[in-house]
Amino acid sequence: MPWNDNANSGGKPDKKPGGKPSPWGAPPSGGGDDGGSPPPRRPGGTGGPGGRKPGGPGGPAPDLNDLGRQMSDRMREILGGGKGGMNPRILGLAGAAIVGLWALSGIYIVDSDQEAVVTTFGAYTGWNGPGLHYHAPFPIQRVQKVSVTSVRRTQLGGTGAGEQQLAESLMLTSDENIIDLDFTVQWKVSDASDYLFNVGDPEATVRAVAESAMREVVGKSLLQALITTERGRAQDQARVLMQQTLNRYRAGVTVDLVLIDNAGPPPSVVDAFRQVTAAEQQAESVQNVARGAAAKIEQEARAYSIQAQELAKGDAARFNQLYAQYKLAPAVTRDRLYIETMQTVLSKANKVVIDSKGASAPIILPPDVFRPRGQVPPAAGSDPRMGVAR
Repeated sequence: MPWNDNANSGGKPDKKPGGKPSPWGAPPSGGGDDGGSPPPRRPGGTGGPGGRKPGGPGGPAPDLNDLGRQMSDRMREILGGGKGGMNPRILGLAGAAIVGLWALSGIYIVDSDQEAVVTTFGAYTGWNGPGLHYHAPFPIQRVQKVSVTSVRRTQLGGTGAGEQQLAESLMLTSDENIIDLDFTVQWKVSDASDYLFNVGDPEATVRAVAESAMREVVGKSLLQALITTERGRAQDQARVLMQQTLNRYRAGVTVDLVLIDNAGPPPSVVDAFRQVTAAEQQAESVQNVARGAAAKIEQEARAYSIQAQELAKGDAARFNQLYAQYKLAPAVTRDRLYIETMQTVLSKANKVVIDSKGASAPIILPPDVFRPRGQVPPAAGSDPRMGVAR
């Protein structure tokens, strides 16, 4: 824009209507006092010595203090009051907006897996379930949200996480052995208010109660049983004992599961424990073999005893029958008994029947006649025995 230098004003600074000075300041001075044209520019630039300054076409830079004052005056005009202060209406609207935002800060949303605990000046007031709710804004009321459906895990023991976990896992059994036992507890919040206000550190409390309960159960159990067959019983007993203790504390916690991850001897005695276990297994195997042999002998003896008794009973019954027949016909019974006995004896022997009538010389029999049945004949060249019957 061109400078309005008011040449007829005697060289005084130009002012806008209303008595305010022009934002561009005083016009640039000429080469003399007569307010003539500005000195000619030097060729070759617009900001260097002798050239045009950035404040205006050939003029000085604007006064920043004047610009600041003008902006302050304009803000006062907008807010109202001019020199008399802020506009009360604007102040009221601003205060109402601040109060409204403060009141809206009490709106909150509770997720489907959460419970919201409301406190008034730090004291428990109540709780709310999932959904959209409102509470008096801070600092009157405060809301704490707790997840009541998510399953939390607390792991105790283990040799890979430091000395504390190693100390947790070493426990003393009832047979005065040390067991290295790692286990995990799965739990969740059952009462949000008890969980927040009745114990200082719920997770640390669950951890301490779990360790104490498991040590009590292990102290009443045998080492070998815990390693092999009694894990399930120990897990159930520890869970029940933990729940009873937490209920006495009113911790607002439900224990879902206690799971033994690993149970065995301490790492420093693993080799010796394996040797002892192998020796015990070998001894148990030998004992089982001995028990089996003893049971077999006992069974055979009982069978023989029963058989002998039955035979004796049969012989006695047969004798009684023979005696009754003997009483009726003694001669016939004697002959029959003699014939039956001879038949039994001679049926197992080699027999040669010779009619001696007309025989005048000895009869030589082959040696196989006198050999028992089933016996292998002697090899060739041996000295056979010969029987002679007259």
